[in-house]
Amino acid sequence: MMNNGGHNSSAAFRCLVRRKRVDAATPTKQTLATQQLARKLSLFDLVAIGVGATIGAGVYILVGTVAREHTGPSLTVSFFIGGLAAALSAFCYAELACRCPSAGSAYHYSYVCIGEGVAWLIGWALILEYTLGGAAVARGVAPNLASFFGGVDKLPSILARQTIFGIVVDPGAAILVVIITALLCTGIKESSLAQAIITTVNISALVFIILAGAYLGCKTGWPGYEVSSGYFSFGINGLLAGSATVFFSYIGFDIVASTAEEVKNPQRDMPLGIGIAVSICVILYMLVSAVIVGLVPYYALDPDTPISSAFAGYGMEWAVYIITAGAVTALCASLIGAIIPQPRILMAMARDGLLPSFFSDISRHTQVPVKGTIATGIFIAILAFFMDVSQLAGMVSVGTLLSFTVVALSILILRYVPPDELPFLPSDQQSNVSGQHLDAFETDVAGRPLLQSDVVQDKLRRRKLAAWSITMVCFGILVVVAAISTEGLSRCSGGARNFTKGVQE
Repeated sequence: MMNNGGHNSSAAFRCLVRRKRVDAATPTKQTLATQQLARKLSLFDLVAIGVGATIGAGVYILVGTVAREHTGPSLTVSFFIGGLAAALSAFCYAELACRCPSAGSAYHYSYVCIGEGVAWLIGWALILEYTLGGAAVARGVAPNLASFFGGVDKLPSILARQTIFGIVVDPGAAILVVIITALLCTGIKESSLAQAIITTVNISALVFIILAGAYLGCKTGWPGYEVSSGYFSFGINGLLAGSATVFFSYIGFDIVASTAEEVKNPQRDMPLGIGIAVSICVILYMLVSAVIVGLVPYYALDPDTPISSAFAGYGMEWAVYIITAGAVTALCASLIGAIIPQPRILMAMARDGLLPSFFSDISRHTQVPVKGTIATGIFIAILAFFMDVSQLAGMVSVGTLLSFTVVALSILILRYVPPDELPFLPSDQQSNVSGQHLDAFETDVAGRPLLQSDVVQDKLRRRKLAAWSITMVCFGILVVVAAISTEGLSRCSGGARNFTKGVQE
């Protein structure tokens, strides 16, 4: 009995750590016609998807909040530091997308490099992230549309929030999710075209903010930079705290990785698409923040509508319509970016047997996972209609932290302990795809004992280096999280002491 129990435990552990071959997700010739996603995406499509999913409406609010509470006039530097951190994560995604060009994003990468157990966890974390993020974005459309109608009370009844049996429902959010779901079912090329059009409108609004704000700043002498506290009003600690906050405004480039199976030339276009998208976002964020904190002193910025109020203070109330148009299109682009990856992650998990085969079906006509897209859209629409998920939206960062961490660990494993079935980069001259050991002249070293011994020693060295690298990364994450938690607890305890003192007084 004990032997059977030990055997079952060992088998269960092997199931959790077993890894998938890179070509395991590639359909066979018999199912190629019905199970293959359409390879129609170009570099331009990837950039449009990445920029549209990354630049959300948060930048229209985040500028005022972070400047007032953390950075002051140095908000631009915080965006730059946050962009550097995002670029490091983007490089990891770019390399994995080149070497493992299949649907599933971080789920697929962790399955190939780490194991099935971690991949299962990451898959559901990503689904949670995109679902809650999409529902929260959809419920933010109605308040922004209210500016075009003169207030929330003047919105059409089909778009305004209603109270039914004590529950505040949002029919406009549900309708928007249904429309975007129907759009995504028509095909990936049509979806990327719509994303490109919406993103163009959003970028045009940001360019207007930059140009008009620069004109006003040059005309008035940039009063926001003449504060008595100086450029770094909150010091280095405030600068880094602001960088940590604005980092989440760069989340979205990972969505590009989920479309790797639909790219015409993934080895070339995936790194370029991710890199160009992140670069555009960094430049736009830095320019917008530099203009806004220069027009108005950071302590006078409106935390809710910093950009609109900044222009209104200079007599440009009409600019609110352009800014609102940019915010609404940014929300729509973010919603498209939240729905696109979910059916592909569900499809990848269904291919691996972790979900019912229902989610792996691909339409013959549109060559997209229509069933998974419809199921995803219905679930997000229900959440957006019935629930205010703003309190749960913080869980989005949990999925992001898990996926980014696992992708970084996968890079270390892939770089130093590559599985035998992975395609190696040209620099990895010790092995080829078939597992045959080659030297620099691509001759077999199996019959050359000295070179074969060198290969074995090199593998051991790489394994030790990978083990220590992964250990240090995990230890660093533990230290950072512990430090943040300790600081948060100290603030909470300090607030509690102040509250108690106030009550006693």
